[in-house]
Amino acid sequence: MDTLVTAKKRVKVLLEMRPALEKHAGIPQQTRLLFRGLSLLEELSIEGLIQSGSHALGRGLPPAGPGPLGRLPRHKEIDRLARVVIMLEQPFRRSHLSVPLLALRRLLGGSEDLRRFESRHFRDFIWRRLFSKTLPADDFDVVTAADFRIARAPWTAMHVHGLISRYMGHALFPKLDTSAFDVMISETPYPAIVAKRTRLVVRYHDAIPMLMPHTISKRRYHQAFHYAALRCNVENGAWFACVSEATRKDLLAVFPQAEPRAVTIHNIVSHDYFPESSSSDRVREIVRTRLNPRIAHAHLDPSLKSRLFEESTLGNAPQYLLMVSTIEPRKNHLALLSAWERLRGQGFPALKLFVVGSLGWHHRPIVQKLIPWLERGEAFVLEDVPSPELRMLYKHARATICPSVAEGFDLSGVEAMRSGGAVVASDIAVHREVYADAAEFFNPYSIEDLTHCISRVAAPDSTARRDDLVSRGASVSLRYLDTAILPVWQSFLAKAAAEVAR
Repeated sequence: MDTLVTAKKRVKVLLEMRPALEKHAGIPQQTRLLFRGLSLLEELSIEGLIQSGSHALGRGLPPAGPGPLGRLPRHKEIDRLARVVIMLEQPFRRSHLSVPLLALRRLLGGSEDLRRFESRHFRDFIWRRLFSKTLPADDFDVVTAADFRIARAPWTAMHVHGLISRYMGHALFPKLDTSAFDVMISETPYPAIVAKRTRLVVRYHDAIPMLMPHTISKRRYHQAFHYAALRCNVENGAWFACVSEATRKDLLAVFPQAEPRAVTIHNIVSHDYFPESSSSDRVREIVRTRLNPRIAHAHLDPSLKSRLFEESTLGNAPQYLLMVSTIEPRKNHLALLSAWERLRGQGFPALKLFVVGSLGWHHRPIVQKLIPWLERGEAFVLEDVPSPELRMLYKHARATICPSVAEGFDLSGVEAMRSGGAVVASDIAVHREVYADAAEFFNPYSIEDLTHCISRVAAPDSTARRDDLVSRGASVSLRYLDTAILPVWQSFLAKAAAEVAR
């Protein structure tokens, strides 16, 4: 009897997993970490929502158990689920009809079913596709034991449906049948309306598409998608869990009416970052094996790539600066590159530059300025660096530089602090909030200030300042462990479920 009572009180949560289909960027990583963290809370029952950004998916299984004609034979159920996997891995059904079908169902008063995806026979796929890029193998059982739902309509088609109807006079987004859940958490403004008994919680990472549209990719569509979906969410009573107080203030600057429903819950730093004893001897090997293939193949000839290491230009224990970020303008790589060039001419000729990150939008000017240094073996662009290796790069860097002109949170600095590294960060509101007194701050628009601040931390005679930052970082980074953040989520979700039940 006690078991039944306990089960009844569990909050049923549906978490959007679409970003987890992507690589190592911040939102995909936070999606994986949040799913893992919420899965550990006994008060919650969590399922993941699988949805493609651009392609329609297979049918999956009926949303509420056996269909009107009874349960399918087991072999047919497995076949349906296997087709979902295939359509995510090798899409073959284009989404041309998705928008008209969404519109027809919406006009007829229908909603989009969330079909079931039973993970027990597809745990390898769930792990590899959704979680392995961020979580250590110890978390395999935690995240693959959950069940998942399927939204068949593409996420982009939902956005287009809302935009087209908006241009015709009134934005009419699709309805999603989330009636089996108390709360649905979306990782970005979500282009649909949830069931009345479900509370939509938007994990709001940043307002950059609205406040800095000149820095985003596919500017016209990205800004329009973000604004229209966010406006729909606000008008339909969604709650907002903002990743920082700076982000919350940006949200309220655009939609002040969301203030009573917007809270700050900081991001979780992965438990795979922690201080450890290690030698810098392996840094050279990490760099050699993790060179960004797109840059290496496009700009460096094979003989040059091998010669860089044969001639030991990197050395066994190099002195280097580290930046971990997607390569795109808002991250301010060019300012760091200019400051680094000045430092090399001001008494630090052996200082290397390591950039870890995939190529983002408008990256060409950044790469072009890097190429001469890549050819000389003084700068290196790395990609797909697993966390144990990244942990080592953070620890042995003279400093990790976080030079962005705008951010929602910026986990790289916290990861560096957790790994025993020192941080130099741009003086923007979110960095002051998240890093507190554990970073050296500089004006992101001043090359001179950035050069000076790096010198204060990375110079050979700056050991005391660097050690002080490492010590402060060890303390500040504790705020973002799952043990500190998950109780906040638990309380917030319980309140959200209780409010919608009234």
